[in-house]
Amino acid sequence: MKLAAVGDNCIDYYVDKNEGFPGGNPVNVSVYFRRFNESSSYTGVVGDDSFGQLMIDSLKTKGVDTSHIRVETGKTAITEVHMNGKDRVLGDYDEGVLKNFKLSDEDIRFLATHDIVVSGCWGMIEKDLGKIKNHGVKIAFDFATKLEGGIIEDAIPYVDLAFFSDDDQDDEILKEFMIKIHLRGPQVVIVTRGEHGSLAYDGSNFYQFGIVPTCLVDTMGAGDSYIAGFIYGYLKGLSIIECMRLGAENSATTLTYYGAW
Repeated sequence: MKLAAVGDNCIDYYVDKNEGFPGGNPVNVSVYFRRFNESSSYTGVVGDDSFGQLMIDSLKTKGVDTSHIRVETGKTAITEVHMNGKDRVLGDYDEGVLKNFKLSDEDIRFLATHDIVVSGCWGMIEKDLGKIKNHGVKIAFDFATKLEGGIIEDAIPYVDLAFFSDDDQDDEILKEFMIKIHLRGPQVVIVTRGEHGSLAYDGSNFYQFGIVPTCLVDTMGAGDSYIAGFIYGYLKGLSIIECMRLGAENSATTLTYYGAW
């Protein structure tokens, strides 16, 4: 199986530790998918600074295909991270060279050689999803906490697996939202809910799965790990509950160390 991750990347810079870790939603998913001994690639852009080289070298070390990472003059994106106990608080974000990131026609042809393409709401490729979908490849998209707005309008018609994150909404309100989203195109709508586990809807049934207990160190990357695990199960043809279980188990692994990976 081959997964193509595309869109944003950043260095998660832990201010308290004075240390930077490679990250970013699609980048993380590409790494976490490799845990299942399957192939993955990352398509995006980094700066010609030391952090850009760190991103490329780190992904290569994890076995991720970096052949479609472009290096441009400027800074690699950085997100400041502050620790509040064992939870993370995101601070300032410098978008760097990602600000002008665009997919080329060759990028799109490359993405179409995979079994599934995954991106998210900060990846700036939502307007190209139709071109990717025309090649017959599956698409997964992480809308994070964006339950409304233009990003949904642009992306949702082309998405097979729609991931959201919300641990505040009442169950019934959330289910109504998931039904409406499903009617607009996705095969499965999934909402991760922090310590409350996850909820999925396939147009016929709702499915609920809890969390896998673990020793919590840092929550960075937990949601992206879930996405990678769910996608692995989906490509294997497993049941939705099994996909949710794989997502929860993969997330539990990530919670046990600092940084995304």
